[in-house]
This record gives sequence, C-alpha cells and structure tokens, in this order.
Amino acid sequence: MIRPLEPDRNHPFLEPFLVFLKLGMTSFGGPIAHLGYFHKEIVSIRKWLSEKDYADIVALCQFLPGPASSQVGFAIGHIRGGIPGAFGAWAGFTLPSTLIMLGFASGMAYLDAGHGWIRGLKIAALAVVAHAVWTMARKLCPGAVHLTGALISATIVLLAGTALSQVMVIAVAMLLSWAAYKAISKNSTPANPLPADAPDPTHGTRASWLWLALFAVGMGAFMLLDATSSSRWISMGNEFYRTGSLVFGGGHVVLPLLETATVGRGWLDQDTFLAGYGAAQALPGPLFTFAAYLGSMVQPNGPGWLAGLFCLLAILTPSFLLVLGAMPHWQKLRLRPDAQAALTGANVAVVGILLAALIHPVFSSAVSDVKTLIFASAAYVLLQFGKCPAIVLVGMCAGAGGFLL
Repeated sequence: MIRPLEPDRNHPFLEPFLVFLKLGMTSFGGPIAHLGYFHKEIVSIRKWLSEKDYADIVALCQFLPGPASSQVGFAIGHIRGGIPGAFGAWAGFTLPSTLIMLGFASGMAYLDAGHGWIRGLKIAALAVVAHAVWTMARKLCPGAVHLTGALISATIVLLAGTALSQVMVIAVAMLLSWAAYKAISKNSTPANPLPADAPDPTHGTRASWLWLALFAVGMGAFMLLDATSSSRWISMGNEFYRTGSLVFGGGHVVLPLLETATVGRGWLDQDTFLAGYGAAQALPGPLFTFAAYLGSMVQPNGPGWLAGLFCLLAILTPSFLLVLGAMPHWQKLRLRPDAQAALTGANVAVVGILLAALIHPVFSSAVSDVKTLIFASAAYVLLQFGKCPAIVLVGMCAGAGGFLL
C-alpha cells in the first residue's frame, strides 16, 4: 500500500512546485513520455519514492479516469508535501503549457482559421490521433472480441453523435466486461485474494470518503445547475467537469469528449478546435491544458483567459478528487479481478470512441481533397514509421501548410 510520508514542513508547496515546474517546461512527448521524465527526476535523482511506490502510483492513475501524468504528479506532490504539495506539483507541471495555450488562443482571435498553416495544424492533429488509435488498439484490443467491441462502440458514437452516447458506451462496455468475468469465474476461486494478515488498506481513511463525496456532489451540482440555468459559465463547468470524470486513458482520448462538449454545442467551429488541438501537440506538459485554449476561445461574458482557467480547473478537479479518494483503497481495489475486468471493458470502448473521433471530425475536417490526403498520409508515415517527434511534426505541418495549402 502507498503510505503518505510526513509533509515537508519547510517547503510543502514550493519544493514540489519548483521540481514540477522544471518538468512542465521539459516533458515533451505525451503522457507515457511524461512518466519516464517523472521516474528519472523523482525516483532516480531525488529518491522521493521507491520503484515499487512509483509503480503503484502509476497503476492507480492508469486505473482512474483523468489525465494520467497530471494525476501521478499530483499524487507525488501529496506524498511529498500533503495537500499543499499536491497543488504545488500540479501548478508547476501545468503552468507552462497553460500560459502558452492561452497566448495561442489570444492570437487565434485575430487570425483566419482558413490560413494554410492552421490547416497544416489540423493535418498534424489527424496524424497524431491516427497514431494514437493504432497504438491503443494494439495494446487494449488484443483479441477479435475486443476489436469487435471497439468497432461497435465507434459505430454507435458516430451514429448518435452526442456526449450521452459516449458515456453510455463506456458504461455498457464496463458492465458487459464485468458480467462476462463473473460468468466465467462463477465456479472458480478468485485470483490474487488479499492476504489475511495484510494491513487494512482503509485504516484511517475517513478523509478519502469526503473526497469521493465531493467528487459526486460536484458532478450532481453541475448537472442540476446546467438543467435549471441559462448561464454559459455553468454549462461550460458541467461539460468540462463531466469530461474530466469520464476520460479513461487520458491524453488523446479527451479529444472526442471535448469536441462534443464545445463544437457539438455550437460554441466553436471545427477548424478552430482542431487548430488548437494540433498546436497542443507541440507543447511540453499535460495535453489537458487544451481545455484552457477552448475555454478562452468560447469567451462567455468575461475575459477569455479567465474562462480558460475556469475550464481547466473544471476538467482537472474530478480527477484530483478521485486520486485523493482512491489512494488509501488502492491496495484492495487492484487485487479485485472483477474491477480489472470492468476497466478492460472501458478501455475497449475508449478505443472505439477515439476511432469515431478520428473519422469525424478529425479526418472529415482535415482532408478535403487529394492534396490534403497525400499531405496527411506523409505526416502519418513520418510519425508512425519515421519516429518523428510530435513537436517536430507539428512545426513541419504548420510550415508546409503555409506554403502548400
């Protein structure tokens, strides 16, 4: 079990903030690469955690919905400096890319979304999402049953085209996978039972139930207020909070949910959405700061930067509440095969949802003729087979788009 250390009482906020600020400025490459940077800095250099404790934190954050690398940083900060340390680590890791995305949103207000370099960003987004779909499908859909489930999920989402359909697909996939496991293991002995002499993983964890209750209250409050209020701020809070509560797999999986939450509600056009998503690939730090760009571009009554920060907090808050609530219970939860089976179902549905987003709006918006199809194919080949870093690919696509499109 992950046991929190005594907080660093001298610098409970500042120390994690400075360490993760450096990581937030240098961690390129997406969530998986971020975890490698974290391991080197936290385990190998600073020795804040053992290999086992770090692996346990990563496993927990992969199990929960939300942005995995941001959650891992938040959990490490909590172990190092308590609640102040958790928010210090989050602020440091998130700040650099947030500022860049808010600045990009400010610049976009003066640009025509039809400019060639912006169309190049859309093609970069297409290549990145196609690469993510292929990579996730190979890992999360190893068999014909899994692949069939992903294709069915994609079909349902494409036909329905609503945020509710995405939620229902994940929920049904988890339920079916859990039921299948129960049926298969009905007469067998459960695997990996918790040893009788193991410490009670829920001992002294009353506060964890408070965090989980706050998560549920936040979800319910936003839904109720959105149903009874005409405020754009409330609607944004509801959409982004719900997205942060449902993004299993993190990273690129946030794309379809945010597209439905913003473009689907008529707040943004697809060109603006995909240009921001393409630009986000070139930045260090968490991809979820894309939410700050979206909030700023939606611009309800008030400053765009304030709306961007509001949406960023809304999308990240549920995942942090879940980390605080789940950490004390993780040892017991991870040993339950039925919980792992339900997560397998969620992951299959996630692949299907991302595939649906690849088809529409990413492909349908980025590829309009033979020239853009050839451009997109070349970008994908560079990323998939040429191992071209995403930051380089984004720059190349934006530059080439300015001359060719």
